[in-house]
Amino acid sequence: MRIGVLTGGGDCPGLNAVIRAIVRKGERVYGDEVVGFLDAWDGVLQRRTMPLTVESMRGTLPRGGTVLGTRRGSPFDFEDGVEQVRATMSDLGIDGIVVIGGNGSLTVASKLFTDHGIPVVGVPKTIDNDIEGTDLTFGFTTAVQIATDAIDRLHTTAESHDRVMVVEVMGREAGWIATHAGLAGGATVVLVPEHPFDIDEVCDRISRRHERGRYASIVVVAEGAEPAPGTIEVGPAEIDRYGHKVHGGIGQLIADEIGRRTGFETRPVLLGHVQRGGTPTAFDRVLSTRFGLAAIDAAHQGAWGQMVVVRGEAIATAPLTVAVGKTRQVPISLYQEASVFFA
Repeated sequence: MRIGVLTGGGDCPGLNAVIRAIVRKGERVYGDEVVGFLDAWDGVLQRRTMPLTVESMRGTLPRGGTVLGTRRGSPFDFEDGVEQVRATMSDLGIDGIVVIGGNGSLTVASKLFTDHGIPVVGVPKTIDNDIEGTDLTFGFTTAVQIATDAIDRLHTTAESHDRVMVVEVMGREAGWIATHAGLAGGATVVLVPEHPFDIDEVCDRISRRHERGRYASIVVVAEGAEPAPGTIEVGPAEIDRYGHKVHGGIGQLIADEIGRRTGFETRPVLLGHVQRGGTPTAFDRVLSTRFGLAAIDAAHQGAWGQMVVVRGEAIATAPLTVAVGKTRQVPISLYQEASVFFA
């Protein structure tokens, strides 16, 4: 077979490990030729490719980012985009495309298969861990480790200066990173998109902690966390060209409010894209590799319209449709378990 591979959406630790596994098993086991499309669907529409071989992928297992480049966008942004995809696949002799991406990329892949019969296999990718159908996405544990390392370091400076540190982490619609990093890093308060927060309650928790002689506190907040109605005045959200809310700034707002209401010295810390960068953890390298191996197997089994998933310890497949239009959120049971440690 001649298999195309593309990476879409935001970059993520482990992307290169997925590509490497697809190439290794495709070339060495199945005798495939693997073609990489550059810059996601732009590469398909514009026929910008690079050959992917075992030799060209050497040394990429620990590398962050993606050798193929990535961006948002889809064939549906263009009137004849789907026909361009068909023409590219036909002219280049591509039997199917492995799409490695998050909610948006998998939604595009699902529509291409369901509505237009384009042979695709999906690999779920996001540091937010918010894709339905799979227990885990690669990149998540790396992001959590980076956030936890940052929180560990902030503890010492908070304790040295008797400060409250408000750490804003990624998580637009789900608070997986905030919950796990907050629990692992010993945070005082964790705020997530699933549960609107009351700033008075947050300040009360911090104040009670200070009354017990603990003058340093860490507040971890997901970028998509929102205040309960009537608690803090927040302006209308900006919308990007893809229809997504533009998040960021909630950490600054919370820090300002805590400082104003309690009188405690409070500093915001925005981790931002550092959570996406750098080498993946050992766990993410293994999960990415297993996903890549399963993706090339799925292509040879003709499992088009499916995505590879992990359930428990097993790698399986599920229809791409299970991820479309859905967000896998932090269950209330996990948040309640973790909240025992939150002030």
